[in-house]
Amino acid sequence: MKKMTCKQLGGACAMEFYGATFEEIAAQSKKHGREMFLEGDVAHLEAMEQMRSMNPVAMKHWFDEKRNLFNVL
Repeated sequence: MKKMTCKQLGGACAMEFYGATFEEIAAQSKKHGREMFLEGDVAHLEAMEQMRSMNPVAMKHWFDEKRNLFNVL
């Protein structure tokens, strides 16, 4: 079981996500992001906007970076 934080995944807080795979952690992070969106959390909304502004190549690179970080934890 590995742990990553919202901040490590490009978010805005220290919320911790646990999983055996990167995909499990990513799903938890996505759920957390939806919750923060619904709450109107400004810091998370700003982080989401940065991600939305990425082109597909940059987004793939970002995901690869995060997946590699997961693998070294």
